[in-house]
Amino acid sequence: MPRHFSLQEAEHQLPEVERALRDALIHKAEYEKAHQELESHTRRIRMLGGARVNPGPLIAVRSRRDTSAAALKEALERIEEIGAVVKDLDIGLIDFITHYHGHEVCLCWKLGEEHIRYWHGMDEGFRGRKLIDQEFLDHHHGDSPN
Repeated sequence: MPRHFSLQEAEHQLPEVERALRDALIHKAEYEKAHQELESHTRRIRMLGGARVNPGPLIAVRSRRDTSAAALKEALERIEEIGAVVKDLDIGLIDFITHYHGHEVCLCWKLGEEHIRYWHGMDEGFRGRKLIDQEFLDHHHGDSPN
């Protein structure tokens, strides 16, 4: 069952979510770099017709890739444990689920934004973001109604 946040509760979690998100982005970039190197090594071996090659560099790259994958998974799990939802890792888009007028909606935050200033319906996504106004503040709540 997903956790529902008030705006204040979500804002309180932002520093930890941002740290985990930045970690995830670093590990994702490291994973992709190692994966590309591994693909390059594999292509080179194929072009050499499977000739005998030194496996040391290949093993080291594979190890870097696997370590980065595990660290990426751990960073994403930290965000999930908080109760936030990663919507788009590449742009750093995070949602916090809340209740508004009896419906589940998302408090929407993007890496680089100082505060959570937008919300959207569950089916609207980033393009449907609306500015949080007083009416929203007065009628939204987390798991424990304000």
